[in-house]
Amino acid sequence: MQADASGSGPEDLADRARAALVREIERSGAFAGDPVWREAFAAVPRHLFVPSYYVGVAGGFERVWSEDPDPRGRERWLRGAYADAPLATRVRDGELVSSSSQPSLMAVMLVELAVREGHRVLEIGAGTGYNAALLAHRLGDSRVTTVDLDAEITEAARAHLARAGHHPAVVTGDGALGVPERAPYDRIIATCTLPTVPPGWLRQCTPGARILAPLATGLIALRVHDPGRAEGNFLHTSAYFVPLRGATPPGPEADRLDGLPRRARGQDLFRFLLALTAGRLDPHAAYALWEEEGRPERERYGVTVGDGSVRAWLDDPRGPHVWPLS
Repeated sequence: MQADASGSGPEDLADRARAALVREIERSGAFAGDPVWREAFAAVPRHLFVPSYYVGVAGGFERVWSEDPDPRGRERWLRGAYADAPLATRVRDGELVSSSSQPSLMAVMLVELAVREGHRVLEIGAGTGYNAALLAHRLGDSRVTTVDLDAEITEAARAHLARAGHHPAVVTGDGALGVPERAPYDRIIATCTLPTVPPGWLRQCTPGARILAPLATGLIALRVHDPGRAEGNFLHTSAYFVPLRGATPPGPEADRLDGLPRRARGQDLFRFLLALTAGRLDPHAAYALWEEEGRPERERYGVTVGDGSVRAWLDDPRGPHVWPLS
């Protein structure tokens, strides 16, 4: 890539863009719980993990890539790589199958993962490899494992990681099964939306381990008590990710919302409740519950894994509002 309009070379432009991204994440408050992550985002070059990505245009997607013959196209690619925005990295038959998550949301999740020196981490959903690189920078390559069902994705992630100087374990396999040969783990983080929490993950965790995963349209944080039980609440933030490959979580179809007040149909917290009940609660009953309970924030909901089942609940896992997730 040639110099940009200011005369700067590509590495200088990348450094400045990365520094600006780190400042933007810092202003959002995402690093507040664990400032060490600021150094990781400042050190790991995101553009190495997104040599191409897609932007939405009328009628589909437009590819933006590092080898664009037009210097302006290459500069557009580099600046976009450091935007605080998710990037669509793989589109198949018009469907998004892999992406690089919004960096500020990644920072929130990594802080909430609460890793410590010596922890072993399993990441479900390799994506571009960028999140694994941030973890490897913090913990060391040998303590990070990332898994994805798609061999093309893991091959690309492995290449991106190597280019950035990192060599964590990159495994091709079903993330719902974990990676037992690399267990035990102190932390599990998923970067894809789950339809439920696979109970098998618990058997690969140390006692007291933390699991952080997108579920419905939120982020569930579970504490593993033993190989058969984990429990925790949702974080306050919303989260929208590509579904776990091989499993598509059900969502509220538009026709199921007919007859409900307009404010409910467009209300993010109500749609979160619908997604969390996964069709097991009639939308009108869900709306009545939502209103009766004061339109609950995400933090009031939680999940319990145990006794061979996965259950979601509002306020109290032993209270009146409990329903199965699997």
